[in-house]
Amino acid sequence: MKITANGKPYEVAEDTSLDDFLASLDLEPVLVVVERNRAALTPGEARRTRLEDGDSLEIVRIVAGG
Repeated sequence: MKITANGKPYEVAEDTSLDDFLASLDLEPVLVVVERNRAALTPGEARRTRLEDGDSLEIVRIVAGG
């Protein structure tokens, strides 16, 4: 199935979890904030999310600074 993440198209297997997709991008789920189809996901929602054909994701890395 096809999804888009940060404007880039990706082909993912059926029943792919958001955590698995993030891992495939070498991203730690606890270090990013994800918006799925224009709705921000809480960390709990993100862990339970299965991607669906046509999903659009915006992934932002959390950065601490001072």
